Formats: sequence, structure tokens, C-alpha cells
Amino acid sequence: MDPKDDVVQAWLTIPEVAERLSVRVTAVRRLLEDRDLVAVRRGERRVLSIPAGFLDDDGPVAALKGTFTVLADGGFDDEEIIDWLHAPDPSWPAGENALGAIRAGFKTEVRRRAMEEAM
Repeated sequence: MDPKDDVVQAWLTIPEVAERLSVRVTAVRRLLEDRDLVAVRRGERRVLSIPAGFLDDDGPVAALKGTFTVLADGGFDDEEIIDWLHAPDPSWPAGENALGAIRAGFKTEVRRRAMEEAM
């Protein structure tokens, strides 16, 4: 992922996510394995990083998991999933992108568009 093309405002490393959620690093790795979160390698050191917007106060935004599945089943890799969820688009209800729409409660609309996009 080229930093100049980055649409994500804030990134967190696995240890940062663990600290934020007050869990062990192994628990964050489990969230990644279970696809509750997705991550990409970034920067010169290729550090595994997770968009900060994928988390709320309680952990991963619950509505994201199904959206990750829809997009992955449509052939999107994790980098493309992250980009799609963060791509600016004023047509989203109550948000400037798909992630904002999900966080505002429009999960069904986001998944409908994800299915269309993945076809």
C-alpha cells in the first residue's frame, strides 16, 4: 500500500490494538484469524496495521465482519477491503464512506452495495 494513496486516517499496530482493548496480543491475532478485523502490512518495516476506525470502545465494530466476508467472497483482498470501506463517496447515508455508514447503522445498505461491487 503506497502511503500517498492511503485513504485511512489512523492506523493501529497489533500491540496498540491490544492496549486499547486491554487484551493480550494473542487475542488481537485471534480477531484477525477469525476475520473480526482485517489488517495490511505498511511502511518501511512492513508492520501489520489495522485501521483505527474498525474499533469502537468495546472492540471490533460488529457489523464489519459480515461486510469483510461479502467483499472477500467477491474477490477483494484485505488491502482492497480496507480501501473500499474508506473510499470517499458522498452518496453514503450518514457518512463520507462505507465505514462511516456502517458506524451510523446502515449495515444493510453497505452490504447491498458490497455485493453489487463484488459481482
